[in-house]
Amino acid sequence: MKIKTLLGILLIACLSTTLVITPTSADTLLRTDFAKESFYKIVDYFEYARTWAVLHGLPNVTDYWKAYTYVTYVNKMGLQMLYAGLCNISAADQVFLTIPLQTILMHYKTEDSKRDALVGSSFLMLMGFNDTVKSIYPDSPDRNDTLWASFSLGLNLQNVTLPALNSKSEIFPLTSSNDGLTWKWGMRYTNLTAFWITTFVTEENETDTARPWGFATYDELTFNYTLTINPDTHKATISQDHAIGRIRDLWTFWGWFLFWPKYNYYNNTGCYRYGTKISNETVYDFLYKHNVKMSIVEFQTSIIADTGTYSTSANGQNVTDTDVFVGKSSISTYADDGEKIFDTAFGVKETYNLFNYTEDPSESTPHTYDAVVRTTEITGYAKNDNLFNIHRNFARYLPLILIHMYPGLYQKAKETITNMTRADYLFLISYPTYSGYRIEHDPLYTVYFAPVTSTVPNFGGLILIVAVAGAAIAALAFVLRKRGRKAVQTFPEQPPSPPTV
Repeated sequence: MKIKTLLGILLIACLSTTLVITPTSADTLLRTDFAKESFYKIVDYFEYARTWAVLHGLPNVTDYWKAYTYVTYVNKMGLQMLYAGLCNISAADQVFLTIPLQTILMHYKTEDSKRDALVGSSFLMLMGFNDTVKSIYPDSPDRNDTLWASFSLGLNLQNVTLPALNSKSEIFPLTSSNDGLTWKWGMRYTNLTAFWITTFVTEENETDTARPWGFATYDELTFNYTLTINPDTHKATISQDHAIGRIRDLWTFWGWFLFWPKYNYYNNTGCYRYGTKISNETVYDFLYKHNVKMSIVEFQTSIIADTGTYSTSANGQNVTDTDVFVGKSSISTYADDGEKIFDTAFGVKETYNLFNYTEDPSESTPHTYDAVVRTTEITGYAKNDNLFNIHRNFARYLPLILIHMYPGLYQKAKETITNMTRADYLFLISYPTYSGYRIEHDPLYTVYFAPVTSTVPNFGGLILIVAVAGAAIAALAFVLRKRGRKAVQTFPEQPPSPPTV
């Protein structure tokens, strides 16, 4: 069975394993929270979702599953911003899955026509890639490259040797300036363990998650956010500073015995096979030798009450479901009548910092390189049955709150937020110089809104929590659905093989 494959992969690294029981206290998410100017709390969304699922005839969530979610909310001058970061999902208080899902939703009145607008941005995943001779876009992942989706299912595991897989999440509390126009918050995931799954983004969607190419432990994955509201210019910006920590440990699978992988293990001291050192090739040497690069995949969507939207590059090219090089410019989203409602800008910080751990173990002196940004075809991602089961299956839970919060936006939100194929665009930020070292970068988002002087109750932020919980529910379903299926007997197409001895 496929679940045995994944368990086998974990066990070969862990050798002797005890599941961690990590109790986490959670606040209750209340309707009245959204009448406040701001709040932040950790909530168990599964507890909240169970109530709504029963009332609306949807499958209930079993009592012993919990989804701890960090929520921040700002309701200032007519702009409502809600952020949700998934801390972990607990299974029967026996094991915790750490999944770094990040989503921001903003509701506001548009600057000119004062129409309700809803825009959302979600971090989908990290994706390693390797350019091939058939690459369409050098230094950017495309359908002709070797791709590895890096999906984190960070099981908290104790009493482990080489190394300890103990994924944790940490929140940065919401803070504000004295005038209430600048807000900061964030999350950090440490010791984050992620499977590297050989991935295809063609129409055939051949991705098979049953037998990953390997898995890695990232030192951290950190997201810092700053919301700045400027009522004079009618603009609000969110900067998303993210840090992809160095890869400390990497397992590469070069063969299989039943559902048990044959593997090489790399860290900063060399390469090991079943506990025996076989070479001095470090994890950074291996990734450099095979020219492995890193990228992130993000999802952008928008809704306006009484019209449609479209998005273009700085030179006017349509970016929806198409490959467009963005570079250091921006992507703008407009209402159908031409009113600008949203910008995603990359020129503010077209470079990224890379911290070479081999040269400087303190990671205090970065090297600067150019990031590569482009939009991409949606179909190869959104219709990839194996790769995006999580994102596709949570859709049925999204409408639970919308019908009570924004009746005018409900139908459009149901059709758009729940369907990745209806995204404004997917965009890729790639980091060609990588070798497994720490990366820091920060794109900028801008909304154009009509500020008001009073803060009124608004409940639309709950939409995003439903989305996050849906993703968590689907992640759970993804794991449980593996039970009872026949094990796959063939291994997906391989990237460069580990060295032999």
